[in-house]
Amino acid sequence: MTPLLTAFAGSYLLLVIAVYFYQPHLLFLPELPSRQLVRTPGDIDLAYEDVDLQTRDGVRLHGWWVEHPQPQGTILFFHGNAGNISHRLQTLRLFHQLGYQSLIIDYRGYGQSEGKPSERGLYADAEAAWRYLREQRQLPPAQIILSGRSLGAAVALYLAEQHSPRAVIIESAFTSIPDLAAVHYGWLPVRWLSRYQFDNRQRIASLDCPVLIVHAREDEIAPYEQGRELYRLAPSPSQWLALNGGHNDAQLNDYRTYTRGLQAFLARH
Repeated sequence: MTPLLTAFAGSYLLLVIAVYFYQPHLLFLPELPSRQLVRTPGDIDLAYEDVDLQTRDGVRLHGWWVEHPQPQGTILFFHGNAGNISHRLQTLRLFHQLGYQSLIIDYRGYGQSEGKPSERGLYADAEAAWRYLREQRQLPPAQIILSGRSLGAAVALYLAEQHSPRAVIIESAFTSIPDLAAVHYGWLPVRWLSRYQFDNRQRIASLDCPVLIVHAREDEIAPYEQGRELYRLAPSPSQWLALNGGHNDAQLNDYRTYTRGLQAFLARH
């Protein structure tokens, strides 16, 4: 048995080492389905401008500013860990229909943005987007709503902790990367291995603005229970919106519930 145990232990150790170094490719998926921009807001009849941002560490980012003739406010949106801004046109259309202008950016390494993604890098990207709204668009914090989906929820919560937005909307969020990894890779010492934190649990508890937490009951990636935990920790007034569907399709499958929930939250805050 000793040679078998030795072989097993050696194989397990190699796997642990491989996972440690391969983590960026597990978390950041800019090539899925591709980095190419497949459409623009103009293809769905939304007036927009291409936006070039410069981060504090010298990375050039690309995004879109989507205008509204009579905006009720501005939404800064952060997308998930796969694809790029051209795969989020339905979200931009909904914001516009609800009466909001919006800014969406691609993180470093995504779409037409330069650089390589990292946790610290995504936070720097979010800061560059905030500066654009404050300095170029001359918008006060009280007119800016932060919104993020999946990994983007962690980016939105980071920015909300640093500044004072009007409100925050997070969708399909996890409590932290180590918590999420423990669900999917429980057979590995993931809390020790994790090179990323994206600690939503800590950040949401420190906010002083209204928060809407949207989560799908059948979410197969970010467990429903983690969404409920974030709701428990969120400051008052916070709201909970449960959808039917999975991680990537609930907003479409339960569209009426989703749109009505967003509209009610935005109207209230």
